[in-house]
Amino acid sequence: MKTRLGSWVAGCTLALSAFSTTVAQAADPLTLQLKWVTQAQFGGYYVALDKGFYEEEGLDMTIKPGGPDIAPPQVIAGGGADVIVEWMPAALASREKGLPLVNIGQIFNKSGMMLTCLKSAGIEQPMDVKGKTLGVWFFGNEYPFLAWMSKLGIPTDGSEGGVTVLKQGFNVDPIFQGQADCVSTMNYNEYGQVLDGGLTPEELTVFSYEDQGVAMLEDGLYTTEEKLADPAMVDKLARFLRASVKGWKWAAEHPEETAEIVLEYDDTGAQTEDHQVRMAKEIAKLLQGNPKEIGYLDPAAFDRTVDILLSGDSAPVITKKPEGAWTHTVYEKSGL
Repeated sequence: MKTRLGSWVAGCTLALSAFSTTVAQAADPLTLQLKWVTQAQFGGYYVALDKGFYEEEGLDMTIKPGGPDIAPPQVIAGGGADVIVEWMPAALASREKGLPLVNIGQIFNKSGMMLTCLKSAGIEQPMDVKGKTLGVWFFGNEYPFLAWMSKLGIPTDGSEGGVTVLKQGFNVDPIFQGQADCVSTMNYNEYGQVLDGGLTPEELTVFSYEDQGVAMLEDGLYTTEEKLADPAMVDKLARFLRASVKGWKWAAEHPEETAEIVLEYDDTGAQTEDHQVRMAKEIAKLLQGNPKEIGYLDPAAFDRTVDILLSGDSAPVITKKPEGAWTHTVYEKSGL
């Protein structure tokens, strides 16, 4: 009797072990390429990874940080990711050039991009930038600035009555080194660096692109038409979106803990806790105002972004309104 019982227990143990192995192997691999380095800008994804939200959805998730030499559209085009975080201007520009990117979910509902200027340079109103040197990010980040200058009728070629554009690195050094009167900043990142550098809000004039009417959608989730043609991939992306939104909601409610989680995944050691907490709090504000749920792309917001991109007088970012550049299929399948 003992022998039979022992055999039965052993058999159950082996079966359980085999079942566990099968479950572990059943997790579907999925790779997300971020737009920038590991920081609270992407806190919701790291929270979802750390809290096991992706695992609960049966996903074996890989999150790849970005950087100054990493272009997410190129990564997904080369097969290095299944989904990317990208700003809509860059995504639509890539689509028009032949890479069929499709927005499957919109995380940020507002733009955090700003131009931060020195009052000592005589800049208090938008038209005061005439004759000044302005630091501008490129690699797809210049489009809101160019749209704003076009709206104001200010040339960007350095000619009389225009502005001189300084190709700004991904820092705020030019405003401290006397190279620029204004620098590009995000309200959740570089603006804080300007303050940390010793300037006070009273010494600065800030032009939010949101307030100037040229804000475009940032930090959306994009995949390719080819991947969306695969029902199994659509299912994985729906689970990914559901888990990510759960992570973002948690991150918005727990900025301090989110900062700690982000720091755990930062292999560079370059981030500080105070800066990440401040970033997490500002990012939470950008999630607000969606007409439905986080992750839903408002067609009206898409149209506004496209209209701005088409408005460039001399060199529009895109030449025609894109078709098929977004879908609600993944959002609807996620059940959000």
